[in-house]
Amino acid sequence: MELKILDIKGNNTNRKVKIDDSIFTTVNFSYDHSVYLEIKRFLSAQRQGTHKSKERGELSGSTRKLHRQKGTGGSRKGDIKNPIFRGGGRVFGPRPKHYFFKLNKLTKKLVRRYIIGYKLKTNKIKIIEDIELETPKTKFILKILNLLQLKNKKLLMITGKSNKNLYLSSRNLKNFKLLNIDELNSYSLLDSSYIIFSENSMSKIHDFLKFSK
Repeated sequence: MELKILDIKGNNTNRKVKIDDSIFTTVNFSYDHSVYLEIKRFLSAQRQGTHKSKERGELSGSTRKLHRQKGTGGSRKGDIKNPIFRGGGRVFGPRPKHYFFKLNKLTKKLVRRYIIGYKLKTNKIKIIEDIELETPKTKFILKILNLLQLKNKKLLMITGKSNKNLYLSSRNLKNFKLLNIDELNSYSLLDSSYIIFSENSMSKIHDFLKFSK
């Protein structure tokens, strides 16, 4: 498979990048459940899980029994930390926990292959030449998106190496996300209407998607 490379004005550069078709053979099958599991895993891993409330034994305060056990006509209450009182401990309150669950590397890589392959089939992927900026300039990025006819689309741009000026230029854009190829995840791929690969990122896409032996 060969894909054409565009310049920053959206014109064809007459250069092409070759992609191994075997990487995207999975697009002929349905991996909906695997996609569901991977997205669920990613979103669960974003949760801090630091919620905590104090139970009866964790509160500081008097342990004096409020009144005698029998003979008052009322219910037995114990000390002031009883959950029935204001300021008392909470019964079965939330405790810190990890929401992350493990998913096999093979499944995660299959999902990335599947999503990128689907985007290729639906013409939602563009490859542009590398952008080099000496200083951060958001207007320059907006101009490029306008020339590519992607101005109001939800975009994900993938670069082959970290580019600080490009990051600073695009971080304020509402529907634009910039990731290094090593940071790429299935959620960002699926959440974007269009994916823009820089030319240098395509040299690493095979290593990123191929299965290790």
